[in-house]
Amino acid sequence: MANRTKSYAIFALPTVLVIGWIVWAGLCSASFAQNAGAPTAKTAERQFKNIQALKGVPAEQVVPTMQFISGSLGVECEFCHVEGAFDKDDKKPKLAARKMITMVMAINKDNFEGHREVTCNSCHRGSPHPAAIPSVASAEPAGPMEHAHAEEHEQDEDMNSGESADPILEKYLVAIGGADAIKKISSRVEKGTASMGEHQMPIDIFIQAPNKRVSYLHLPNGDSVTAYDGSKGWLGNPGKPPRPMGPAETEAARMDADLDFPAHLKEIFSNFKVGPSEKIGSQEAVLVHALRDGKPPVNLYFERQSGYLIRMVRYADTALGLLPTEIDYADYRNSGGVKVPFLWTIARPSGRFTIQIDHADANVPIDASKFAQPAAPAKAPGS
Repeated sequence: MANRTKSYAIFALPTVLVIGWIVWAGLCSASFAQNAGAPTAKTAERQFKNIQALKGVPAEQVVPTMQFISGSLGVECEFCHVEGAFDKDDKKPKLAARKMITMVMAINKDNFEGHREVTCNSCHRGSPHPAAIPSVASAEPAGPMEHAHAEEHEQDEDMNSGESADPILEKYLVAIGGADAIKKISSRVEKGTASMGEHQMPIDIFIQAPNKRVSYLHLPNGDSVTAYDGSKGWLGNPGKPPRPMGPAETEAARMDADLDFPAHLKEIFSNFKVGPSEKIGSQEAVLVHALRDGKPPVNLYFERQSGYLIRMVRYADTALGLLPTEIDYADYRNSGGVKVPFLWTIARPSGRFTIQIDHADANVPIDASKFAQPAAPAKAPGS
């Protein structure tokens, strides 16, 4: 994972990126996928080679944990790993990383009842070398800690303003057209542009009720595909055989594929807690914590005046902490009687990109084969 010098090399370890469903194919994920095979319920050491510090961790958390380290240190895969041979121990940073993982886990176990209070990000904050000397005061006051509402141990009184979430969720549903209008949408086809820095690429997204979705990001060397077929998800990258999603990726994909998501919030989540109002740009937003048993929270930010959902923050659970993905929604327009965001900004610790939709056509036929995972090419005899 070498230091990031390329402005758009931001998805070295791909995962479902929520609404956009963009998977930016990188060498790290490809190497892990080749070593791991199909996702299973195995522990890390049973599915991957040369696992030391993460023994006993579910195998499905290995790649998200690597993403967490990458985002915390601001590095890419080759900083620790030998490209194409991730199991080798040839690089000193990999040996140091094992010691740091063990140290962090011990600190939390011995001092914080196992809660992940201390993580890689606690010291590194986007740098491979943590700052040992306090910085001098700057002209600008320090802002509040981001993601303060995602702490796994925080008490209800810290999360809940006492305000009911029902009026907020109802206002959102009405603002986008209402439940009856949503039910009339059987499909949606969206065409637009994905932008990463100065780089722009066309993207096509196909959504079929009740819960199928596929996106095609058209890269110079082929298409990057992210799909959910109604029961399972799969990923396709240029020059690589398609691979099934892991459980965490599938969970996110299932939610994003729900064409009636605004009307299904109370079915998806078991509880809601209203947090304090916050400023997102020039907009005042009310925060709603959407909770599910045994899963990280999803934070929903609704614009006070319009009622629109303008931000969602979701967290992938890793062995070392919660890995956030933040999606901002804007430019709501009518599509088949329902207001949908035409502009998304997706941000993760590793970088950010935008998707601008140019056309969104509702209730158009979609070939069912678009959602099906293609068969992997047969191996040549003797290979």
